Amino acid sequence: MKKLAVMAAVTAAMSANVQAFDVAAKYQQTCNVCHAMAVAGAPKSFDKAAWEPRLAKGMDALVASVTNGLNAMPPRGLCMDCTADQYKQLINYMAAPK
Repeated sequence: MKKLAVMAAVTAAMSANVQAFDVAAKYQQTCNVCHAMAVAGAPKSFDKAAWEPRLAKGMDALVASVTNGLNAMPPRGLCMDCTADQYKQLINYMAAPK
């Protein structure tokens, strides 16, 4: 019974950690460096037209581009600790007009 309680507590803590991902803060720490000013061909943040052709490729292709690098963007961008789901959140955040 004790093991079950510990496993439940660990699972709850991990879930809380996943939910605590602050996409705006992570964007400022990582993606903003290049995407805010469209450096080296990066699609400009919050510019719907700049993101439309990329989104048309599909989210899996975009996550693969981030993970593997593309053109001037190094593998994993500048977010070495991001998961695929977090990359999706960051992409959706940058692609949405403000």
